[in-house]
Amino acid sequence: MTWRGSTTIKDRIFASLPYLLPLVDVFRYGLFLMAQFPPLKLLFLPIWPLLQIYYGVRYAGLLIFFALFIFVVRNEPISHFIRFNTMQAILIDIAIFLFGVLTDLVNLISIGNFAIQTLSTTIFLGVVAAVAYSIAQSLMGRYAEIPAISDAVYMQVR
Repeated sequence: MTWRGSTTIKDRIFASLPYLLPLVDVFRYGLFLMAQFPPLKLLFLPIWPLLQIYYGVRYAGLLIFFALFIFVVRNEPISHFIRFNTMQAILIDIAIFLFGVLTDLVNLISIGNFAIQTLSTTIFLGVVAAVAYSIAQSLMGRYAEIPAISDAVYMQVR
């Protein structure tokens, strides 16, 4: 459902681009799964150059995060649809960071490699599913409703 006006094709494309940030950020959690199922690597082949830049530049994630928040989310002349999707991608990326803290704690407790692999694979599959759903909804011109995250986005983006 679209509200606050209609969306153009340009808006739909620009609204789906910020979801590359969580997709690139969650790649490291999928390494266990991709080692067992090598054809999964083909899904990340189109964004391989972005992966190399993101993991090659020391603070690339932090710089992209602040650039998106300051120049897109807080920029009122940009359409609500783009700002909403950008903020939702940022919140998904924050969730990935929090999952990283959780995996560090599990690794610190030394429960075992199986627990880390299971947690990492679950995080990877969940984020990839959320990003795929959000990109598909954005390209169709609809607001992607992810239960807890979308409510927080509606509070931030007016």
